[in-house]
Amino acid sequence: MTDQKLTRTPDAVSTDTAVMRALKKIRTPAKQRNRELGLLLFAIAVYGGAVTLVQFGVNGTVEPGFLTLAAIPAVLALITHVALRLRARDADPFVLPIATVLTGLGIAMIYRIDLADGASGWDATGHRQIAWAAIAMVLALVVLIFVSNYRVLFRYTYLFGLAGILLLLLPFVPGLGTEQNADVWVSLGFVSFQPGELAKICLAIFFAGYLVRTRESLTSTGTRFLFMTWPRARELGPVLVIWLVSLGIIVLQRDLGTGLLIFGMFVAMLYVATGKTSWVLIGLVLVASGAFLASQVLPYVNGRFANWLNAFDPDVVNREGGSYQLVQGIFGLAHGGLFGTGLGQGRPSITPLAQSDYIIPSLGEELGLVGLFAILALYMVFASRGIRIGLAGQDDFGKLLATGFSFTIALQVFIMVGGVTRVIPLTGLTTPFLAAGGSSLIANWIIVAFLLRISDAVRSRPRVVIG
Repeated sequence: MTDQKLTRTPDAVSTDTAVMRALKKIRTPAKQRNRELGLLLFAIAVYGGAVTLVQFGVNGTVEPGFLTLAAIPAVLALITHVALRLRARDADPFVLPIATVLTGLGIAMIYRIDLADGASGWDATGHRQIAWAAIAMVLALVVLIFVSNYRVLFRYTYLFGLAGILLLLLPFVPGLGTEQNADVWVSLGFVSFQPGELAKICLAIFFAGYLVRTRESLTSTGTRFLFMTWPRARELGPVLVIWLVSLGIIVLQRDLGTGLLIFGMFVAMLYVATGKTSWVLIGLVLVASGAFLASQVLPYVNGRFANWLNAFDPDVVNREGGSYQLVQGIFGLAHGGLFGTGLGQGRPSITPLAQSDYIIPSLGEELGLVGLFAILALYMVFASRGIRIGLAGQDDFGKLLATGFSFTIALQVFIMVGGVTRVIPLTGLTTPFLAAGGSSLIANWIIVAFLLRISDAVRSRPRVVIG
């Protein structure tokens, strides 16, 4: 027998190319978008049902005017879905529906508290929350469409770091800061916002870019001790700097939550970049020591710890700045029991700041432990999808950025839920997507846009298969 050399004709090559084009058209992205559409319609149904049940529970009738206004975020969510079909066909199908249903549940509960307080029109927080949700979703759509390649952000690593620091310092500019319990608000006359919410996005981009540039030195050097590789003193420098910045936020702005959030985000991204458990242990030691020092030196932090440790002490409950709010929230959760009182049937409005800091006890009272666990499960899925997006990525910058954003959302939920349930001392953060506030909504919806863009790049990029 003789060997025969096989050759491919031009017709065969063109046929293969046509087949590959056909396969690309029928591959998984269409299935992913169809799955997203189904989940999104379900999320909108939950949102509309929650608003309707609130109206029946409080007034016994349906108000078409507010339902029409509440439909704006739902329409924008569907428009975002169409944009994903056109510009990001491979994006994760779970991120948008989860963000939509959480935003909708937050609007429904804020509206329910407005009804209890007798607020109406644009003086009501619920109406403003819908407006902020619309603005946030439009900005997320803009980011999704115009930031077609998130890797461009890597070029401006240090610029984003500078922007993050300037945003944190903005409340100290004369004429911009406001008189609040914490110096975290900026007033432009017609609107007030928290620059720290946007700062966390800028700092996440800076951390990701910085760690990509320095991961080699952070990973390859160190001393082996107790089954772990510990970094040298020179590698501890960046961690100590971020730790000092976090302490500065706590001291100068009296904002315990933002300081913990920024330092926790950096340590988590540092662990993902290096894979060293020693960085996590060092981070935990720095957090514990910082919290101890702050509680001993700063009256603001010391008061938070006293309210946490002695929440039910009558003297602590009744004093100014005491634990009355915390105790009211815990009683509200207890009143809700396992299945809740039903939307519109509880008394969440008797807890101070029930629509913002205490939105979780408000929902827990009327939806019960089962409903609250369902909300926490949504957060868990959202964070896990974001971390999955990061771990599946092939470029280090996208991996760190996705995991950093996801961990930020998860850590913020833990800090807030832990605070209102007396697991940890209460801080001044907002619950993502749920709590009243435009700054938080805008920042978190921009994070949604980045996660969608990164997931599309991860799925659409061809993988190299060896073997």
